Amino acid sequence: MVNFPLVYKIIGSLLFLLGFMLAICIGVSAYYKEDDLLSFLIATILTISAGFIFKYLGRNANNNLSRRDSYFLVTSAWIIFSIFGMLPFLVGGFIPNVTDAFFETMSGFTTTGATILSNVESLPHGILYWRTQTQWIGGLGIVFFTIAILPSMVGSGSVKVFSAEATGPMRSKMHPRLSTMAKWIWTIYLGLTIACILSFYLCGMDWFDSINYAMTTTATGGFSTHNDSTAHFDSPLIDYVCILYQFLAGINFAMLYMAIFKLKVVALFKSSEFKLYIFLITITTLFIGYLLMLRNGYGLEHAFRSALFQVVSFMTTTGLFNDDVSRWPHITWVILGCLMFIGACSGSTTGGFKCIRGVMIFKVLRNEFRKILHPNAVLPVKINGQAISQQRLSTLLAFFAIFSIMVLISATIMVVSGIDHTNAIAIALSLISNVGLSLEYEVGPSMSWSEMPEYIKWICSFLMLVGRLEIMSVLVLFTRAFWKEN
Repeated sequence: MVNFPLVYKIIGSLLFLLGFMLAICIGVSAYYKEDDLLSFLIATILTISAGFIFKYLGRNANNNLSRRDSYFLVTSAWIIFSIFGMLPFLVGGFIPNVTDAFFETMSGFTTTGATILSNVESLPHGILYWRTQTQWIGGLGIVFFTIAILPSMVGSGSVKVFSAEATGPMRSKMHPRLSTMAKWIWTIYLGLTIACILSFYLCGMDWFDSINYAMTTTATGGFSTHNDSTAHFDSPLIDYVCILYQFLAGINFAMLYMAIFKLKVVALFKSSEFKLYIFLITITTLFIGYLLMLRNGYGLEHAFRSALFQVVSFMTTTGLFNDDVSRWPHITWVILGCLMFIGACSGSTTGGFKCIRGVMIFKVLRNEFRKILHPNAVLPVKINGQAISQQRLSTLLAFFAIFSIMVLISATIMVVSGIDHTNAIAIALSLISNVGLSLEYEVGPSMSWSEMPEYIKWICSFLMLVGRLEIMSVLVLFTRAFWKEN
């Protein structure tokens, strides 16, 4: 069974971390002298108090974290973070409805970026910063963050926690010690964020916008401090900076480490996953840009920039926008939807199916066609020269099946609830891919996330969670085998 005392102990430490994050927002509120200071103060006290309670419940726990414990810990940690993370919205009355507040917070921590708020510009600075900060922490993972700063907290179970929370079917190791690897990854993540902040500031943003847009860009989240996202600035230079850092955040961080710190840039271009990532961005950008010039009358630079921005934004599952996609040719919606499904690289901050799985499926299909001609041939599936085991291929097909089934079931429920079929499919695919596209601009008849029935919002919150934790890590908790003694 699950080692609950150990889970309580670790969650208590995580709540202390969350309390510290909330305390930062107290400083932001105090600096701007706005009315959200009390809400953050109360939320911080409640969160830290809950942390002490959980630590007390787990006071006698050992550090023997099993695989079963790790899956339960990761899922429960994300849910508990969302529960306590919604307190500033509720206490301050900025989002008075529990369902909406939980939806907004889950969207933040899972870096989905879907929002029920119709006018974010009316919110105080502290709340805006809190929304962005949830995405930045969730970018690489809540529990993974603690492995870097508190390696002793999960003891020998850190590898199991990493497996439960990391994205992609293959785990790249930069260092034998996972805690050291986690620190390197967070160093890259922090470095990208700081560089992005400075780049935005040099492009003309003020410090507050620079920090918020940098955090949401490197986390590939999509929350904005303005209602019209980056289109608010109407700056080609800002668009290109945003494209660059979204693109970098979509690369496997282990490969970024090799390219930046080991100076092995050539190895990056030898990766099958990275080559597919580059290929899809290039081909789709050129095609969409051509359509925008042909049918919408865009100039060459405007067409290229708008196409590239949306292609990178959708493929990295960021969800930022610099143009009104609803005015584009319908075929571009299909292309962007496919990119949203595929996603960027594994081991990055992005969601979606991941390019590495696309490479694996392509090679499996290629081998199947070859076997038609040569039935007795032994044709292993190799990625970057490494043979993929049959077990991983079976897991890949199972993941693809459950991904598709969840999208179809969720979309069907939404259609039954009264949502039109175009929006229903887009919503389901968007949430499980952690994109969170704007329903008012990009799909179907105009609507917003706040207009959906409450029970649909809870389903949407669940989709965001399973999408961020790659489905299996969450659904395994609902199996009978998970709760058996053996």
